[in-house]
Amino acid sequence: MGAVMLQGTGSDVGKSVLVAGLCRLFANRGLKVRPFKPQNMSNNAAVAVDGGEIGRAQALQAIAARTPPTTDMNPVLMKPQSDRTSQLVVQGRVAGVVQAGRWREAKAGLMTPVLASYRRLRGQADLVIVEGAGSPAEINLRDGDIANMGFARAAGVPVVLVGDIDRGGVIASLVGTRAVLDEADAAMVRGFLINKFRGDPALFGEGMAAIETRTGWEALGLVPWLNAAARLPAEDAVALDRMGGGQGVVIAVPMLSRIANFDDFDALASEPGVRLAMIPPGQPLPADAALVILPGSKATIADLAFLRAQGWDVDLFAHVRRGGRVLGICGGYQMLGRRVSDPEGIEGAADSVAGLGLLPVETELGRDKRVRAVTGTLYGGGGDFAGYEIHAGVTRVDAGTPPLLRFEDGGVDGATAEDGRIAGCYVHGLFDRVGARGHWLKVIGAVSDGWDRSEAIDAALDAIAGELEAVVAVERILALAGEAA
Repeated sequence: MGAVMLQGTGSDVGKSVLVAGLCRLFANRGLKVRPFKPQNMSNNAAVAVDGGEIGRAQALQAIAARTPPTTDMNPVLMKPQSDRTSQLVVQGRVAGVVQAGRWREAKAGLMTPVLASYRRLRGQADLVIVEGAGSPAEINLRDGDIANMGFARAAGVPVVLVGDIDRGGVIASLVGTRAVLDEADAAMVRGFLINKFRGDPALFGEGMAAIETRTGWEALGLVPWLNAAARLPAEDAVALDRMGGGQGVVIAVPMLSRIANFDDFDALASEPGVRLAMIPPGQPLPADAALVILPGSKATIADLAFLRAQGWDVDLFAHVRRGGRVLGICGGYQMLGRRVSDPEGIEGAADSVAGLGLLPVETELGRDKRVRAVTGTLYGGGGDFAGYEIHAGVTRVDAGTPPLLRFEDGGVDGATAEDGRIAGCYVHGLFDRVGARGHWLKVIGAVSDGWDRSEAIDAALDAIAGELEAVVAVERILALAGEAA
């Protein structure tokens, strides 16, 4: 059948959710659908079935398409380590570290693996739905582009441009994008979607007509605010400011500067008996927290310094003295140990620093990265889990220290302090299943509502697909996909 690409007038206009919704819509019609994003930048990663890592948004879109996630769905992933460096992952494997000023040089050879991955997906599917990154209006980035129009033209994929009416100025953003694109790029855009509309659609009829007149692009739908999208994992750290809330037992998570895989906490945020408190820089950890979770980080040593700069280490020690519980996940687990060393400069300058000293473990970062899906139970009983590991380095645990997790294959992971109140492990997704989540909530005095997160995500995707079916020119989008090269 072909392929179609959704690009946006800017970041966070809802492209990822729309692609996921369309993947589910067409999968529900019986089509073989594959999601694809040539280039992503995110520290929220997921494990693909072929052993590599991809952006979490593409893993979600694979779920929407009812197909296992593969590394071809996101062949280029940038994982920021600092304000000026990012780890480069190509087709699921680490390919090096890129300086911000050298990105144009680095991406020069990346179109080849991008097109190879795309063509493999085309060979597997009736329909490939492609997601752009950022905006094609960023014409300063057009030279050597692999994420938006550079890919669309190289692969011959027609484009639908998405505008976000909720942020205001959507007419100007679409018409302005048309004004700055060169003619060959503008010709790739065949239509537009307006996203996140609230109110009576009739009120924007003249707006839709004005955009059509000024751009020459076809209106393909006015998409309402999709409430079900709140039940999906967020890809970008900008969502952290909107995360949390609720009433009940307090679980606090400090927002580290390089926080990674923060959708670990989505299941906790949805529990009616929990108040998830995402603590921004400059604010203390709440004294009434029953549990403090140190999250994953893309730069453990740098974020350990950041944690101390906020005074969160002092708050954490006070929390422990009061009898509070602490859990570290991945980078947070490493921070809880006695020492974190980076002798090869994997995450920055070579260094070795003292950890928080709350667990009898020491970590040495290395070049080998463990990327795998795992299942198992909490050590000693207490609930099952299904998650994944994405981490570099080896953590050595003192002999006799109880682990936190037992894997289905018989292996173990993590460490637990003698009194059981402080623990850490490498597994992300630890709270998604009700077994492990229910155990953690029970020990802090809360009760889980008893659902698995995968069920909630699946129901949300079906709800979004149903809403899109009612407002989007679905047959026209299929016709455009048929025009792909």
